[in-house]
Amino acid sequence: MPWRARSPMEQRLELIREYESGLLTMTELAAQYGISRKTGYKWLERYTAEGVHGLDDRSRQPHHHPQATDPEVVEALLAHRHRHPRWGAKKLLAIAARRQPAIDWPSRSTVNALLKQRGLIHPRRRRHHPAMGPVPQAPRAVNEVWTTDFKGEFRTGDGRYCYPLTLRDGLSRFVLRCDGLVGPTYEATRSRFERAFADYGLPDRIRSDNGPPFAGTGVGRLSRLAVWWIRLGIRPERIALGHPEQNGSHEQFHRVLKAETTRPPAATLRGQQRRFDAFCAEYNQERPHEALRQQPPATVYRPSPRPWPRHLPPVDYAGHWEVRRVYGNGCVWWGTHVLFLSNALIGEDVAFEEVDDGLWTVYFANMALARFDERHRQLHPIAALTGGRSASCAGSAPALKKNKEPR
Repeated sequence: MPWRARSPMEQRLELIREYESGLLTMTELAAQYGISRKTGYKWLERYTAEGVHGLDDRSRQPHHHPQATDPEVVEALLAHRHRHPRWGAKKLLAIAARRQPAIDWPSRSTVNALLKQRGLIHPRRRRHHPAMGPVPQAPRAVNEVWTTDFKGEFRTGDGRYCYPLTLRDGLSRFVLRCDGLVGPTYEATRSRFERAFADYGLPDRIRSDNGPPFAGTGVGRLSRLAVWWIRLGIRPERIALGHPEQNGSHEQFHRVLKAETTRPPAATLRGQQRRFDAFCAEYNQERPHEALRQQPPATVYRPSPRPWPRHLPPVDYAGHWEVRRVYGNGCVWWGTHVLFLSNALIGEDVAFEEVDDGLWTVYFANMALARFDERHRQLHPIAALTGGRSASCAGSAPALKKNKEPR
């Protein structure tokens, strides 16, 4: 027969009865039960005052919490959380302090604890982060770099596909455009960029991935969109293949956009666009951003001083360069031979600068595209698009005479 374990209540009651028998002193009983005399007298006092129930365990929680967060402050934070269910403690505290600066708001850890107590924070699955490639130079001023991408397409409630095109300023994170397109076409994409240029002016660079319509085939992987940007004096900047983390801020923005506006999608494309517009207004005007010291992007962004020209300026090259027109098949004539460059350059003038005997650098406007080996009639792409020394667009340098005669 197994030994019956005695509960703490039974041991305390047994101690009291043995003490009341008068056969043992409290000192002897304390040594027998492995407790202090003070503890023994405590249980005796409670038993005398309350009977058997006085021997129950009592909560150690204090009756008064002088450091507890004010219930009104807690309710205010929970109201912000209810309005923004995906915001963490940092953003909740930032917007609360901005709207009610006179209140002494609690620390971030306290807010996290409050959210956990109410089941409003759930542990996240740890993500595996692949090795990063070279990171492009971070912008140091607004409008120095704009970032753009197409978020993954999805169907709206009526079964139509929606392709969200997003455009942001790299430094301030200000959302310049967020348009739900029916397809990632050149025409639709260019029209949205025209509206952005008309509203905010021109940036120095635009960073994108290597997919259409931002990149194409041929020399320099130029697309019609990239050629248009270059004509406007904007340098295309593409991330390395297979390294979306090089545009990591934009990718993170897409995760937030997807969570806030597409789960579930709207019933129609027009309804989805209304969601995008409302989200961008809140993102720009209200949502605190950690990289901006918890300020919203609208407090940092200012339009570019470079206005959008309604007509493309002509491209001019130095007089000693060999200039060739790109014909309808994407080729140029070099002597008696045909050299393929890119279909994106059809109708444009490119220039060849001789850098060594039989070795030429191919430029479009101020972009070095490739190195041409005349002896073997081979093009070797230049890995990074870099600015030329003597090429210019009209308006930034005097027009120089072009030499279009075949060499």
